[in-house]
Parts: sequence; structure tokens; C-alpha cells
Amino acid sequence: MDIDARILNYFVENNLISGEIADQIRISSINSSVPVIDTLLSKRIVSEDDILKAKSSIYHIRSVALEGRGISPEILTFIPEPVARKYVLIPFDLNKVTSELSVAMVDPMDLPLLDFLEQKSGKKILAFLGKKTEIIQKIDEEYSQGLSVEVSEAIKETAQEVKTVDSSSISQIIKEAPIAKIVSTILDYAVKSRASDVHIEPQETRTRVRYRIDGILHEKLALPQSVHDAVVSRIKILSEMKIDEKRIPQDGRFNFKMGNDEVDLRVSTLPTVHGEKVVMRLLKKTGGIPSLQDLGFAGPSLKNLEMAITRPHGIILVTGPTGSGKTTTLYSILSRLNTAKVNIVTLEDPVEYEIIGINQVQINPIAGLTFASGLRSFLRQDPNIILVGEIRDSETTNLAIQAALTGHLVFSTLHTNNASTAIPRLLDLGAEPFLIVSVLNAVEAQRITRKICATCKESYTPAPEVILDFKSKLGPLLTKKDSEIVLYKGKGCKECNLTGYLGRTGIYETIMITPAIAKLIVERQGAAAIEKKAVEEGMITMIQDGYLKVLSGITTIEEVLRVAQE
Repeated sequence: MDIDARILNYFVENNLISGEIADQIRISSINSSVPVIDTLLSKRIVSEDDILKAKSSIYHIRSVALEGRGISPEILTFIPEPVARKYVLIPFDLNKVTSELSVAMVDPMDLPLLDFLEQKSGKKILAFLGKKTEIIQKIDEEYSQGLSVEVSEAIKETAQEVKTVDSSSISQIIKEAPIAKIVSTILDYAVKSRASDVHIEPQETRTRVRYRIDGILHEKLALPQSVHDAVVSRIKILSEMKIDEKRIPQDGRFNFKMGNDEVDLRVSTLPTVHGEKVVMRLLKKTGGIPSLQDLGFAGPSLKNLEMAITRPHGIILVTGPTGSGKTTTLYSILSRLNTAKVNIVTLEDPVEYEIIGINQVQINPIAGLTFASGLRSFLRQDPNIILVGEIRDSETTNLAIQAALTGHLVFSTLHTNNASTAIPRLLDLGAEPFLIVSVLNAVEAQRITRKICATCKESYTPAPEVILDFKSKLGPLLTKKDSEIVLYKGKGCKECNLTGYLGRTGIYETIMITPAIAKLIVERQGAAAIEKKAVEEGMITMIQDGYLKVLSGITTIEEVLRVAQE
């Protein structure tokens, strides 16, 4: 029985298709001379994952998922790119003890090809079944990107010396060109790919390098374990850390320039079981601070926030989890208010962007400069506008309220899930309800979603259940008929690194403290009652703002649900 017949039998036996459909596919394949697998995929009767499972079961061979897996440049050198492209395969792991090279292939039963690969690589080949689309994508990513090519060359140069690293020779090795080249290439790629963070993580047999791009971590590189200590030491020297101290976490910073782009890197090290992990946060010093509209503010959220920030005094809170863009929103607001006529002072942990004309202070708890002590000192500095990085205790809460009561405009952040839960949180921190309604101007909550890549954007008609979901979430805000609802997604291209997303935007909700909401606060009503009243008064919730951006083709339904699922 040939493979096509066995695959059809597998699908019938596992109730994925009926016997009648199997017969139709077999006849269609014979008439068109198109293989059964291609016919099944083109007609979308089964998925590529289903084909992979079927082949794996029939051949009794292991399969591998390549998506999200970094491949060491050292491993790619064993099979040249032309061979990988011609036979649709890619090496992804190497066992140096047994000299076994793991290779993902479309046809792992091609014995002559396996013999050829063993002769070409000089290694014993362990064949794994892989998805064709994933293998082709991985070939494009790994062989073509400068990251792997340049690091591979650097590793070749340093391989002999670094294998015998000890404390006496480390200082010499880190100054050598290959290690400096590896670090420089990692940083170059971070800037080019718009990464916000770089993670260098030691594991048992390798070191993986991951980049956070548009809020999602992507594994892009794997380094041999032998170069880990030297790479970390190079970064520690640039960050002015102690290279001989590996038992405790350390923090440092340095600037990195590539062309016209200059970034400030905040570096943090952490001792782990397999060595020191390094995380580098990239903060762009060039490009300026975006406006509220650039950040994605629109409609009632923008109108309410603009109204709140024009008041001469009071408190405005920005809420959301870590990494939701709260600091960027506050910087955007301060840039808008920043004129020679006002004195703006900020207390931050840390100062992420430097703004000309604003007095920015970084807290230093060891020296006694905390949010509370700093805020107390600020009131003697004749400020008009005060930014307190975060309200995290009762002392800071009460001082912020006192500052607002004495005629200052105060901005701060809170870690709450939405705008309405910020008010019970203030009550928990010891604020009196009558003081909250006296000083609180507005509470804004936000999340960040990835934007659809404009280059590979394509439309599709959503399923009926998705249309029903839009109707239930948006209600009267949905003005389109069922037949007019068209959604968009990114197909994946070189511009967006085959993800379908490029750049980010925010989704927001803003509660204004109206007389009706003030009454609920004084009565110590819960967050649900406050949100219900705010919606009645015209507030668009965060999830609704997200759904409206989906209808506008800015982001996808999957992204909105990922960050704002209730």
C-alpha cells in the first residue's frame, strides 16, 4: 500500500474524514495527477498538523515543531543552505557526545538522502518529521539573516580559545574581536528588529537569545555554552558591573549607537542554575515621544483625557499591568503640557526617557529617596505638575492627595486591571472617599496590542459566531450590518518577520469622576457599579475600544482577546 493510501486510511480510521470523502479525494488525485496530500491541503479538508501526525504514526518516526526554536549558527554550518533548500530540510540540534545531528525533514524515509547528509556533515543523522511550511520559513530566517551568519563566523574564530576559559584568562578573552562581534551583532539585530528587550539565557547545553518584539518573545539565536561566560563578561564590562561577582544580581547601563539610532540599555544580571542570565532593556533616545493620537487614543477616551489634563489641579491615574505602556502615556501627556510657563517635576523608578525642560528624579531607596520622601520634598520645589511613578503604599497615596488639594496637578500609575478597580484600590490604600471625589479628575486604563502589518494585510469574512460576539460586545456602537463586517489579518512577510504584525497600538478606557460616579464612591460602591454607571454615561470600555480597532483593520480579534480578555 502506497503512502497516499495509508494516509487516507489513517484519516478514515481516526474519524477525521469519511470513507466517501476519501474515495472522492483518491479519484480527484488520480484525475489531476496531484498527490493526495496536496489535494487534502488545497481543499482544506485537513491541516498540515494533521498530515504531520498521520505521517509520524505511519512511519513510526518522531516529529518536531520548529516555530519559536532558535538554532545555533554552529549547527547550520554542517548542512549548506543550497542543500537545505533543495531537499527542504534544516539541522536544528547537535549532540556533541554522540556526534548526532538532528535534522527536520519533509521526507525522513529518503534513505539515499540520509546517506548523502551523513557524508556531507560528517555526523550521524537523526531524522525528524517537520512541517514543510515551518522548514521553509526556518531556512529563510536562519540562513538568510545576518544574525546567524555573523555570529557563526565569530564563533568559528573563538571556538578554540573559549573552550578553556578560566578566571585568569577571561579578561583577555572578552576584549578579543570575536566576542565583541557576537555582542555587537546581538545588539544590532535588537535595534533593527525594534526589540524592547533582549534575554540571554544559559541552559544545560546551550545559551539561547530571545528578543521581545511587539510585546512577544521570539527565540532567534542559540549560542554554544562555551562562549556564554565571555559574552556575559563583555556585557558586564560595557555596563560597568563587577565581572568577578557572579553570585548576586547586578544592574548597569550603557549607550549603543547604530547608524542614526541611539539606544540606552538597562542591563540586569541574575544568577541561575546554569550561569548568569542577562536581560537588556532597550530605550530609544532618538525618535521623540509619540502624541496621544500616535499611541492609539481616539473617541471618548481621548476627549475625556484631554479634558482632565487641562484642569489646573487634581489627580489623574493611569492603570494597567506591567508592560502595558503606562509610562509612555504619561510621558506623552507631560510633553504636551511642557512649556516654559510651568514647573514639572517627576519621581521615577527608573527614569526611562529624558525630556528637555522637565526636572526628572530617580528614586534611590538605599539613600532614603523613596516615592513618599521625594514627594514630600517636591512640595517645597514650587511645582505646577508632579509625576509620581507609582502609588504603591498609603503614605504615597495620602501625600498625592494632599498635593492635589493644595493646587497641584498630579499624575501617577496604579497596577489594576481596569479603570473602575482603581477606586477600590485607593480605598484599600487608606484614602477617604470624600477626599478621592475632591481630587480625582480621571482614571485611564490601557493595554497594548500588536498592529497588523500593512505590507501583507488581507481581508476575510468572519464566522457567524464571531459576528455574534461583536454584536454582544459593541451593542449600539456596532453600526455595520452582518454582511458588511470584514476583518483583517497579516499573511506574514519579510517586513514583519513572517508574524503578520508590525508595530503596536493601545486600547483604552477613561472614567471621568462625574457627580453620579462621585456619589457611588462616597457610598463605597464596588468597581462593577462604578463601571456600569460610567458606561451609562458614555464610556467606551477597553474591550469595546479593541473591537472597534479590529473593525477598523488596525489589529486582530486574537490580539484584543490576548491582552484584554475579561
